[in-house]
Amino acid sequence: MTSPPRRNRSTVGWHGLPFLQWLPQQTTRSLRIDAIAGLTGAVLVLPQGVAYALLAGLPPEYGLYAAIVPVILAALFGSSRQMVSGPVAALSIALFSTLQPFADAGSSEFITLAMTLTFLAGLFQLLLGLARLGALVELVSHSVITGFTAGAALIIAASQLPHALGLAQIESGNFLAIWPQLIARFEAIEPTALFITVFTVVICLVFQRWLPRWPGMIVAIVAATLLAAWLDPSREIVQRVTSVQAGLPPLSTPDLSLENLRLLTPGAIALGLLGLVQSIAIARAIASRTGQRLDNNQEFIGQGLSNLGGAFFSGFISSGSLTRSGLNASAGACSPLAALFSALFLVPILLVASPLLKYMPMPAIAGQLLLIAFKLVDWKSIRESLTLSRSEATVLLITFLSTLIVALEFAIYLGVLASLILYLRRTTRPPVVESDLSQAPLTIQQVVEAQYCDVVRIDGSLFFGACDSIARRLERCEQPDLVILAAGINFIDLNGIHLLQRQARLCHARGGKLHLAWIKPSVVARLQRVGLVGDAQPSGPFVAITL
Repeated sequence: MTSPPRRNRSTVGWHGLPFLQWLPQQTTRSLRIDAIAGLTGAVLVLPQGVAYALLAGLPPEYGLYAAIVPVILAALFGSSRQMVSGPVAALSIALFSTLQPFADAGSSEFITLAMTLTFLAGLFQLLLGLARLGALVELVSHSVITGFTAGAALIIAASQLPHALGLAQIESGNFLAIWPQLIARFEAIEPTALFITVFTVVICLVFQRWLPRWPGMIVAIVAATLLAAWLDPSREIVQRVTSVQAGLPPLSTPDLSLENLRLLTPGAIALGLLGLVQSIAIARAIASRTGQRLDNNQEFIGQGLSNLGGAFFSGFISSGSLTRSGLNASAGACSPLAALFSALFLVPILLVASPLLKYMPMPAIAGQLLLIAFKLVDWKSIRESLTLSRSEATVLLITFLSTLIVALEFAIYLGVLASLILYLRRTTRPPVVESDLSQAPLTIQQVVEAQYCDVVRIDGSLFFGACDSIARRLERCEQPDLVILAAGINFIDLNGIHLLQRQARLCHARGGKLHLAWIKPSVVARLQRVGLVGDAQPSGPFVAITL
């Protein structure tokens, strides 16, 4: 008796449990690569987490708490295999802006509100995923993602220049406002810090070029730390990473009182949407390079569970991180285990190595971030968008420039809006091309005479948005008979039917008829329902509109 064929788990959908797809596929080599990528990510999140916590108005250690439990949940239940979740700048700033009117930053009340807001945002994200509304993010085109990634990479690079040059921290995070301050402080550049930055970048490039399997970024950090200790033993010239309080993430409880629900629900929805858009944009940017097929609904669920769980372990609202995801992908991560490893490695660092963090030079971190930012720019896609069509180039440039000028989250919205406007412009102005009667079916040629017939080809659907443009073009047809080559008409609505009725009356008044050639069965069926086409006509190569 022949046993039934075994089903390949890589092709079977495990709804809600995506880790059952990739966990059995692990090998010794993939585990080693993911572990190295995870350790590198754990090191990188140290200065970032502290900075983002301060941006959110929270104690610095909360930025590291948000890089443990939320990261694990997003890795286990998300869709992307290379994206790493955790605290991000845009959400941190948005969190502070939302809660600032209700409590003092850093206070216990502020922390409770932050956990409550995180819980509500996660619940909103989870409900969207369970409702299968992930298709909403399909509005984000590839040109939007390319422009957003390039702009965000430039912002990341600009934000790290003060650390790379040994300058004091820039007050404004706005991209345009950074440069005047940098130019004003040009004479204050610290050569030692700049040397450590270049030293770190060179080591990373050397390992990537000749020893790609080695943990080059970790070696670069260790070497830069030793170099800084030799060049600046007093730690007065080169800035080091801020020390943080040691310990595991404490348990936290959201306050779901009616008053808090009333105050925080609008902000939670806004932050939840922002986190989803940013996460999907990052996941799609990485997937465009790796060829992975994403499940947007599952990514919604993963982000929702990440924030729901984080709210009970002192993790404020998080989403996909552009920097850490780029580092994870460039480190060759094979699966979400790399993100999970980064969270697990962070635990002993918090418990044991926290006092050692004060020796890590910020110029070394800045050097790695500059290198990551450069790699995030998809130069091939930029060239393709700029050369493919004017509309694609317009969308890319609008998204890129808005990323530099307005808040990062609104840049995606502007890019999506530009994509929709250009798409509607194309669909509402379908090509109506003059043709020749010889291109029509032979039966049409037998019915009408060339000298009394106009022939046009419509390459678009006849719906309410396109009817006005098509009608203006058909007004140029003056012959009694009109043949419309309708192979490109995939859909027709009531406005399109009325347009054909008016054109048929006009042809009839001139002593001719309106003919549709190569018309699709679905369009014929709609015309039959309103009596414009007889039941016997669809079997032929063309139909005539009857009044």
